[in-house]
Amino acid sequence: MSSQHTHPENNSEGKLPISEKVAYGLGDTASCLYYSTLAQFLLFFYTDVFGITATAAGLMMLITKLWDTANDPIMGMIADRTTSRHGKFRFWILWMIPAFMLTGILVFTTPDLSMTGKLIWAYVTYSLVGMAYTAINVPYSALMGVMTSNSKERSILSSFRFLGANSGSLIVNGTLLWLVATLGQGNEQRGFFITMCLYAIIAGALFFITFKYTRERVLPPLKKNTVLRDLKDLTKNGPWLVFCVVGVLTLIYISVRGGATLYYFKYYIGNQSLAASYLVVGSVMAIAGVSCTKYILARFRDKRRAYICLTLMTAAISMAFYFVSPTNIALLFGLQVVGAFVAAPLMPLTWAMFADTADYAEYKLGRRATGLIFSAGTTSQKLGWTLGGSAAGFMLGFYGFEANMEQAPDTLNGIVLLMSIIPASIAFLTAFVTFFYKIDYKMEKELEETISRNSAERAEKKPCIAK
Repeated sequence: MSSQHTHPENNSEGKLPISEKVAYGLGDTASCLYYSTLAQFLLFFYTDVFGITATAAGLMMLITKLWDTANDPIMGMIADRTTSRHGKFRFWILWMIPAFMLTGILVFTTPDLSMTGKLIWAYVTYSLVGMAYTAINVPYSALMGVMTSNSKERSILSSFRFLGANSGSLIVNGTLLWLVATLGQGNEQRGFFITMCLYAIIAGALFFITFKYTRERVLPPLKKNTVLRDLKDLTKNGPWLVFCVVGVLTLIYISVRGGATLYYFKYYIGNQSLAASYLVVGSVMAIAGVSCTKYILARFRDKRRAYICLTLMTAAISMAFYFVSPTNIALLFGLQVVGAFVAAPLMPLTWAMFADTADYAEYKLGRRATGLIFSAGTTSQKLGWTLGGSAAGFMLGFYGFEANMEQAPDTLNGIVLLMSIIPASIAFLTAFVTFFYKIDYKMEKELEETISRNSAERAEKKPCIAK
């Protein structure tokens, strides 16, 4: 593709065209075709379809994700140092599409192996999909930080991202179990494999649209940073440190509940097919909630206050699930409607707040490592995803879970706890930690003005913007 000489922003206010916001959002639709499948269905696939015990699956997730979590900052630093005609981040989105597609298919491929062979296969394929996810998702996340310097516009862009994300979740929740049953024709292993082939093709096409129709505009400081300097700067970025912890806790909450959902419906409610409707309702309400992020943020004014209040409300709703009886389906779905709507704005706020911490680094230190800082977002996602998913597996094992059998009362109680009290406790802790995040509305405006001015000055020296 050729280069185009443009100003670093579309206009003086740094606003983006709607087409570019949609194109960016479609990237998270692609991501969530994988993320939602892995977070909500993989543990169930391993125990009830592939034939691995819950404890072994939980241990595998924990071990493999320790490395996968560590390689996110590495990818962030690599992206920050990338120079290409496509920019720093779009380059990686384009070239990692094939690996992203292939590894997702391999995870749900079930060769006829011994138990040891199955575990080796799970370790290898789960590690590979995590690495491919890192290589495409860290640059994708960082891209938001360089598309515009306008803080309000970033919040809107983040909302588009999570409209895309929840649309991806809606596709998975609404079609996966049906596709597995239909395409597999009674063979769940075959059904999962063909379904993932279909998802992979869609995800690859969507990521290509993101690459083609987005642009990088916020230019980094001209001075070159060393790796050690970048890492040292992170330790001085207080808001970033706090929000890393917040991100981990948020994803633990999501992963614990997501990992327990199918077990909850299959063994506690006694109707596995009802899970699809429950998940679809949640995805629809999440889309509605994300659509209202702009208005919710205006009501609370700053992101920090909104995040705390929404998290506390989410915790209270999750706790209420403990008191739902297996026969009270109306209450169950009612809580899902309210809970999904309230929780939905948290993820767009998360990424908008990470973007603010990247601005804070330049504001305070005069240096900017957007890829490295945003890699903390994907790191926190993966660490929370890992700890939450493995914890769900370990706790199922602790409570005596055995796949495809009638469960003991203690086991059923454990499954209910994984849907209610345990994630609620994590959410309360998340709200407490967020109190220590210090970027408020006043500082957001200071950051926006500084970064916009700096980027305009750099553009006068380097007007050629990657296309």
